[in-house]
Amino acid sequence: MDWADWFSWFDARDADLAREVLQRGIAALFLVAFLSTLNQFRPLLGERGLLPVPELLEAVRGAEQRARDREERAGRPVGFLRRTRRLGYLGPTIFRRWGYRDARLVAVCATGMVLAASVVVGLPQLGPPWVPMLVFLALWALYLSIVSVGQTFYGFGWEMLLCEAGFLVAFLGSREVPPPLPTIVLVWWLVFRLEFGAGMIKIRGGREWRDLTALMYHHETQPMPGPLSRRAHLLPAWFHRFEVLGNHAAQLVVPFLLFAPQPIRTIAAAIIIATQLWLVVTGNFAWLNWITIVLAFGAVGDEAVQWLLPWLPLDAIQTTADATSPPWWIAIVLAVAVLIVWLSRHPLMNLFSKRQLMNASFDRFMLVNAYGAFGTVTKERVEIIVEGTVDDPRDRDAEWREYGFKGKPGDPARIPRQFAPYHLRLDWLMWFLPLGRIHEVWFLRFLEKLLEADAATLRLLAHDPFDGERPRAVRARTELFTFATREEHRRTGHVWMRHPLGTAIPPIALGEVDTR
Repeated sequence: MDWADWFSWFDARDADLAREVLQRGIAALFLVAFLSTLNQFRPLLGERGLLPVPELLEAVRGAEQRARDREERAGRPVGFLRRTRRLGYLGPTIFRRWGYRDARLVAVCATGMVLAASVVVGLPQLGPPWVPMLVFLALWALYLSIVSVGQTFYGFGWEMLLCEAGFLVAFLGSREVPPPLPTIVLVWWLVFRLEFGAGMIKIRGGREWRDLTALMYHHETQPMPGPLSRRAHLLPAWFHRFEVLGNHAAQLVVPFLLFAPQPIRTIAAAIIIATQLWLVVTGNFAWLNWITIVLAFGAVGDEAVQWLLPWLPLDAIQTTADATSPPWWIAIVLAVAVLIVWLSRHPLMNLFSKRQLMNASFDRFMLVNAYGAFGTVTKERVEIIVEGTVDDPRDRDAEWREYGFKGKPGDPARIPRQFAPYHLRLDWLMWFLPLGRIHEVWFLRFLEKLLEADAATLRLLAHDPFDGERPRAVRARTELFTFATREEHRRTGHVWMRHPLGTAIPPIALGEVDTR
């Protein structure tokens, strides 16, 4: 018996289409992520941004030097890698070594977009298996470098999910070899953690998930509603209870079926994909739903697709029947599989922990993470309204004009737009401000940029009421937003009903903003 017989189990002969969808789908989402970064990173985190990366790198270097000095004085010097891991200062990033410049950020994004586009059109897949492997490892390293310095603007679960998925699909090979079964199984394991972790967070979270009322609020109070969110919110209560039951089944039961034989595995994947598509049409969650759909397709078998869609030309993407994986490729994939299994021990324990962590990474390279979202559902939608004036702000008759955001609710007559999988980072973080975060440093600096009429910052907005001129003062108010009922919509034409609450930040002028 030769090595090919020993490793005959290694090749997944029913996963050619799954590999194609995984590689092209994840690459497409990398393309969106790099485009989002290219458009927004500089005003948010660039040299003149709200949370400048150079300031972060300087602070990290200072903290590390102080830690090094303390340890040397105590006679206990430790290595750099051990020190940064223990103190958790900063994840791996090329900007630590090269320093940050806006031009370098543009170069990183441009390189990532070109590499991602090459996979979308299928070029690396035509070569030997190490070609797509190197392309995806480059995408992972470049985006990890961005996330590691992205601070609160990159503190979302789908950032680490894209990093983990990008690393994993690097080991799916090319059309010269069959899809490796160990990598395919690890994709199922990722989907399991993603879905089951989210389900457990909900069951352990707010009572609204247990009494089946969560989705009576969620469509209205989610961070960034979409065009159909109001219609979903106005559905009857029995339907919302059915939604919650369906969510619990899809996240707590169905993920176990991903490891069942075909066609059960394909049916489980179809259920997960269907529930994610419902989330796509009723909200804007960046690429979270889309990446879950792509990853879930990893459990779909070629035979099931051919039975359902017999006209689909799968022969064009399938490896030849006599193709086998070479020993060097088997060794690489198995080594990575062992690494992922070893790193999975902490996320596995976290799934069943009473203090389950949500959207947490257990290693600095974001290879195996814990996921989850909306353990509790906000019952009311309070929005921060940012306004400016060219009048004396102490004058009761001063005219205050509202700044308009691209995705955040504002104009009561405007139907929310669909932005996902594109990620509007500023708009998303605005949702968190009423939850006790109004004095976040980035928001105070944002107000300061408005007072300066900073052009880069204003381009993040949908509407500047002063057409590039400096206001005399700005302020932040709070308002309660509710979706208009059918009767209110007929009477006013409004999508949102706005109810003023109070002042979050009183009028401030340039030079009065304390951003320390």
